[in-house]
Amino acid sequence: MSGFFGCVSRKECVADVFYGTDYHSHLGTKKAGMAFYNGEDFVRSIHSIESAYFRNKFEPELGRFIGSYLGIGVISDMESQPITVTSHLGRFAVVTVGRIDNLEEISAQLLKEKIHFAEMSGSAINPTEVVSILINKGETFKEGIENVYRMVKGSCSFLILTDSCIYAARDKFGRTPIIIGKNEFGYVVASESSSFTNLGYNIVRDLGPHEAIRVSKDGITPIIAAGCRKQICSFLWVYYGYPSAYYEGINVEDARYRCGAAMAKRDELTLDFAAGIPDSGVGHAIGYSNEKGIPYKRPFVKYTPTWPRSFMPQNQNMRDLVAKMKLLPNEAFTRDARIVFLDDSIVRGTQLKDNVVKLRECGVKEVHIRIACPPLIYPCCFLNFSTSRSTFDLFARRVIRDLEGTSELTDEILKPYSDPDSEKYKEMVRVMCQHLQLDSLQFQRLDDLVKAIGLPKEQLCTHCWDNSSYME
Repeated sequence: MSGFFGCVSRKECVADVFYGTDYHSHLGTKKAGMAFYNGEDFVRSIHSIESAYFRNKFEPELGRFIGSYLGIGVISDMESQPITVTSHLGRFAVVTVGRIDNLEEISAQLLKEKIHFAEMSGSAINPTEVVSILINKGETFKEGIENVYRMVKGSCSFLILTDSCIYAARDKFGRTPIIIGKNEFGYVVASESSSFTNLGYNIVRDLGPHEAIRVSKDGITPIIAAGCRKQICSFLWVYYGYPSAYYEGINVEDARYRCGAAMAKRDELTLDFAAGIPDSGVGHAIGYSNEKGIPYKRPFVKYTPTWPRSFMPQNQNMRDLVAKMKLLPNEAFTRDARIVFLDDSIVRGTQLKDNVVKLRECGVKEVHIRIACPPLIYPCCFLNFSTSRSTFDLFARRVIRDLEGTSELTDEILKPYSDPDSEKYKEMVRVMCQHLQLDSLQFQRLDDLVKAIGLPKEQLCTHCWDNSSYME
């Protein structure tokens, strides 16, 4: 997904940007970077975080940024950031969050205009550089931000660091969040409100969809008013968001408790205890156990001192191996037990199947899985979640393909599989359950998930489940 953090302060802000950016490390896996204005020049640093953590990479060079009162940082799931630019608007740096679905179209148009690209991500054009070029095509920063809104399809929230302020712009449908924080010395803008607390900042408010502001040490100036259509990514509460974070005023862990409770109300099984697949399934499992009135236990514990995040390695086989090695079963709780496990989602299905095999080997009598969201049927067009080279990397898509006997899955074919009351949906879940060697499998209903989050359905992006979101 990626996440960013920016600070404008009347005191040196290097430590705040460093730690604030680090608090976004759960959102990205590939690159990280920071840029500061030190009163005379822009200073930038970018590192790979595929085999090391943010703090380890950047802490040794913090001395380079001493004396800076303005800075931005980013944890990126894809490209190298920040991008620094010298232009008719002056010197500035940019960080982005999101996914430009029409990147090839925009790039082709810019190349026709004889504009070249200097920053590359591997052998591909860097999306953040494309955003910087679109900004630079405006006569003012406001016009540049509006140009991004007009040109980009998909999702793009971004920060612009200048020599006097930070511009913060939330994507036009608000799919990714930007939260404003404040303390006695200045302001911060970030993807995660959980980055505020230990740094002494209080939440002011969320930016609205399509809204842009100018943040200086003297205050906040509106640049572009918020739009009326919002579709924030539901997966922030299901999986991406850190438990202590708030989006649109709704706490992540609290929403997960409600989500687990909703699944428990629809479940008539008699079970020994509930458990979460660590870490994102834990909140859902506690909500389930509290509602069901059964104990919460940990038959799986995660070994984190030496193993990196399971989605860090780029090779799928290696990701599966890391995930397997990290989770240690506790046979004191598994032997002859009837357990219901809560997990955030099923994407490819490989890791979950390996976990079930491991549980059977440890003597579990019954393995029941409850998934905190509906089946993932449509690849995400707006973030980097559930996107891959083939739509058939999605477990649900493979099952539907096999049931239908064709790889040409039209919207008409797919639609019944997103309806939990249809016979095709029930058959899909039955096949998935059988393939995973489970005693039972249930997915959260979309209406229950929406209720657990607490926002109206039309204000949530639910594209990956029902293909319903704005595609402009």
